[in-house]
Amino acid sequence: MELQENLHIDESTDQSQNRYLTFLTDGQLFALPIREIVQITQMQEIIPLPEQTHYVKGMINLRGQIIPVIDMRLRFGKQEAEFTERTCIIIVHIQDSDFGFIVDEVDEVLDIEAEQISPPPKVSTEFSNANNYLTGVARLSNTEGKNERVALLLNAGKILGENEFTALSEAVEASENEE
Repeated sequence: MELQENLHIDESTDQSQNRYLTFLTDGQLFALPIREIVQITQMQEIIPLPEQTHYVKGMINLRGQIIPVIDMRLRFGKQEAEFTERTCIIIVHIQDSDFGFIVDEVDEVLDIEAEQISPPPKVSTEFSNANNYLTGVARLSNTEGKNERVALLLNAGKILGENEFTALSEAVEASENEE
């Protein structure tokens, strides 16, 4: 299966505002706004980055561009798992940088209307920063043989904390300068 899909969409169109890419991580459905996604690529060699948080797997060299990659299973506190033929990397653009999110499998691109979205639940005030990358919960109706499902909507820019984002960007920049 060829996954090097280019997903650039004209952000000025209203059409892209409701479009999401859904993906699975440990059996749970997540969605990212399509406007944040650059492309989807198959798994490839990951070069480790020293002294990073446990869910930063390292970086990949994608056609000459060094891109840090994050294992979404580990980021969401799930059990680490072997990569399969369906495991892929979703490349997102955040604050003038590209990052890769390793996911178990990509599901589909679909429209999610505002009336399908509820605010994310606020479970505890003790962890005010917990799950701040969640923007909502979408109820997806039955489509093409799929039962009604729930997807957690993500803000790619908040998957990493500000300090992690800065440290990871600096580590990648330093490794590029060494080459």
